Amino acid sequence: MARKQSKVIVTCAVTGSIHTPTMSPHLPVTPDEIAEQSIAAAEAGASIVHLHARDPKDGRPTPDPEVFMRFLPRIKQNTDAVVNITTGGGAGMTPEERLAAPLRAKPEMCSFNMGSMNFGLFPMLNRYKEFRHDWERQHLEGSKDFIFRNTYGDMEYILKELGETHGTKFEFECYDVGHLYNMASLLDRGLVRPPVFVQTVFGILGGIGADPRNVVFMKDTADRLFGDDYYWSVLAGGRSQMALCTMAAVMGSNVRVGLEDSLYIAKGRLAESNADQVAKIRRILEELSLEIATPAEVREMLRLKGGDRVDF
Repeated sequence: MARKQSKVIVTCAVTGSIHTPTMSPHLPVTPDEIAEQSIAAAEAGASIVHLHARDPKDGRPTPDPEVFMRFLPRIKQNTDAVVNITTGGGAGMTPEERLAAPLRAKPEMCSFNMGSMNFGLFPMLNRYKEFRHDWERQHLEGSKDFIFRNTYGDMEYILKELGETHGTKFEFECYDVGHLYNMASLLDRGLVRPPVFVQTVFGILGGIGADPRNVVFMKDTADRLFGDDYYWSVLAGGRSQMALCTMAAVMGSNVRVGLEDSLYIAKGRLAESNADQVAKIRRILEELSLEIATPAEVREMLRLKGGDRVDF
């Protein structure tokens, strides 16, 4: 069974690299918008904020450390939230580009993708007749031939350069059942030490579907592989976000919400901010008599190095 905990960790994924500016006027793009929405999400109850960067001119994903450094210090100065920086980056970025900002910032946490996979965004083309920027259509169409690279060599490189060298811990993102076995291999080889924070991801085309039975299956598999050496968390893409997070929370999971994963707050209604989604899942959890973990409690649970040991 996943490690027992008395409180639920709420992560907010603030902008990501999936959605484009045309899809929502509320998607944070500029460093100011990312900082403001991250701070508001933390105030609403998120203990971890997961961050990508975007080119402030047109909103395309960027790995540029200088852009990250325009919002990371503001978030740290205005919240106690754990800052979690992507190592997944966005389509077309090299592994070296994806690691540039984390190596510059040396955060407490980073995302860590547990296997190479197809990552299909192209079905979203059917929802929009026109796009604000040329890159948006290309971004979605290009996903038909995009393989999200996360080789075993890439994993070892990240663990060495970020984990061993800078003490960064990871949100291990598992998009399918095979990724759980990759995680087990890292543990068996002694490349990571428990407890591990396993984020099971549902609803990405190329990974496991957003079906309640799949949530149960992934949990059962993780229990068999990891025993009580892991903390479990769930995120679901699109309309399944709140439903699967609620279901998983009842089963003992931590949860992740945010505009990276879904642009909506309810059927047919765009979320006006990341804080909207955090406030909604917090209300649901508290009405289920579940308590929300504070950043200090998260740091203790996940054995993080502390916000005083980052470079931003």
